[in-house]
Amino acid sequence: MIWLGSARDDLRGFPADARQVAGFQLWRVQRGLEPNDWRPMPAVGLGVREIRVHTRLEHRVLYLAKFDEAIYVVHAFQKRSQRTPKRDVTLARERLREILKQRQKIGR
Repeated sequence: MIWLGSARDDLRGFPADARQVAGFQLWRVQRGLEPNDWRPMPAVGLGVREIRVHTRLEHRVLYLAKFDEAIYVVHAFQKRSQRTPKRDVTLARERLREILKQRQKIGR
């Protein structure tokens, strides 16, 4: 698993119950399974998915699992409104763009 930007630290900042749920869902993804509650995030990029973490608060983990070498965790954040905030979508899109650029440089 490759964590982009501050995604790992952001997830570590989740409350314990949300962190446990997110960790289990990422474990499922590592095993080739789908998370229990997810949706595609085409606004961020093709293949990016959002894991929905429902505890006392709402949290989201955005990841990309379409490359053989790793699962890329793009962003993790607390969701405070119905719509995903534009700043979170923009940040995730920038991180994804950077990793795609790096992969292109090394010929993947």
